[in-house]
Amino acid sequence: MAILLQIEHLNISFPSQAGEVHAVRDVSFAIPESGTLGLVGESGSGKSVTSLAILRLLPPQARVSGDVKFQGRSLGLMPEEEIRRLRGARISMIFQEPMTALNPVMRVGDQVAEAVLAHQKTSRREARQRAVEALREVAIPDPEKRARDYPHQLSGGQRQRVMIAMALVNQPQLLIADEPTTALDVTIQAQILELLRELRDRHKLAMLFISHDLGVVAKVADHVAVMYAGEIVETGSVEAIFRFPAHAYTRGLIGAIPTLRTLRSAPLATVARQAAASAPLPLIEVTPGHWVRISREP
Repeated sequence: MAILLQIEHLNISFPSQAGEVHAVRDVSFAIPESGTLGLVGESGSGKSVTSLAILRLLPPQARVSGDVKFQGRSLGLMPEEEIRRLRGARISMIFQEPMTALNPVMRVGDQVAEAVLAHQKTSRREARQRAVEALREVAIPDPEKRARDYPHQLSGGQRQRVMIAMALVNQPQLLIADEPTTALDVTIQAQILELLRELRDRHKLAMLFISHDLGVVAKVADHVAVMYAGEIVETGSVEAIFRFPAHAYTRGLIGAIPTLRTLRSAPLATVARQAAASAPLPLIEVTPGHWVRISREP
């Protein structure tokens, strides 16, 4: 299967009064056409910074090295105008909190229609009709009526569905979903995950699904990259990661998944200090397709 997105040795740092802050260090991964990669790790691990680097949305002070390729072309070398045409059309993104991503004083149907008008040569009337169709596809009830509502008139789950409609209305090839279910209750979360799976399969989308919850990632992704302290510490198929976790941090994440018998968290602080204290160590292949970064743990 052809590779759609390829990230090679990505490094991102930010200047600060205390010196250079390394947010992402030597990150490499690939997503094939129609494939789904789950990027999982705690807050501050570098997941969202990595996703913003793909679309060149980092602040000007960010220092970036490495390469991000989409369909074999380096996004870092593209002119800004070409990148703007690509964002929201061929690569789309769903953000964590729709209330901050949606315009509170603009009707949701008009916001979806604006995404169409930004990338397609069509009339405003046709764009509005496509917006209603997009809302219908994400299972918004009575989409003609809801298209005239403002974000505050919708529930949290409906607002997230609007964000998904906006992301998919231009039929992108790659969808980046950055913690799309974090602010939702468990029942609504399950509905949104099922919707994303259905839309991915229907449109043959590739997806980068970002989450701090390994259990959620396992429901959506076919491959997983575990990120900590700015590094990828383990990567492999969902089955390999869950059945044979090789890194201490991965084992901690799996141990932290709530069960009916126990709610517990693994002691991850030691691993964090070790990973952050020194230069990245190499990834080694423990079984075919299952890679782990050498750990300094005793």
